[in-house]
Amino acid sequence: MSPRVLLVDDEPTLVRALAISLRAEGWEVVTAADGRSALVAAAERKPDVVVLDLGLPDMDGTAVIAGLREWTSVPIVVLSARQHGEDKVEALDLGADDYVTKPFGTNELLARLRAAVRRSQEPAPTSPVVEVGDLLVDLARKRVTRAGADVRLTPTEWAFLELLARNLGRLVPRQQILREVWGPAYEHETHYLRVYAAQLRRKLEDDPSHPRHLVTTSGLGYTLEP
Repeated sequence: MSPRVLLVDDEPTLVRALAISLRAEGWEVVTAADGRSALVAAAERKPDVVVLDLGLPDMDGTAVIAGLREWTSVPIVVLSARQHGEDKVEALDLGADDYVTKPFGTNELLARLRAAVRRSQEPAPTSPVVEVGDLLVDLARKRVTRAGADVRLTPTEWAFLELLARNLGRLVPRQQILREVWGPAYEHETHYLRVYAAQLRRKLEDDPSHPRHLVTTSGLGYTLEP
């Protein structure tokens, strides 16, 4: 069955061009030109991935991200002309899985969509629960609790944490994380690691500015310390 993408953008020319390219690659394309239509389409059509512009006519795209994350973990790839770091951090912190700035290469976007769908469809492993302080990382159920309360992670945040949990107490090199979480084409995108490590610390650490568990070794990689 063809993967289904929900394309949310109010630029008809861009939507038309992207839809042609996606369909040529075997995707089923659903489109929406504003935020409210996007939320309805996501609920009714159950896409495998959402491509979302932030500058929508009726609401900011970040509100769409927040609305989706109230009930679904579908991968969200932001496609936006906003290039400020704070915009990217806000979108990722709300639950987006990737952020592509305009102008962009269609092949790059397609690769990121494939990677996002692939990560979301990975079967649950049958590994034990990893205990890290007051955190319990259930690798089989893809679930994290902190002091008994569920912690909501995006699919990409989970993939990052899962890799570290499987290597508990061991340094995982930056290139390995980028390769396994984002794909071989992203081995040099080290800014991804900084953004996602910061997101995870805000959710998992008592003092994110002085992390006890998700530890950075400058220039080398990350360790999940028990």
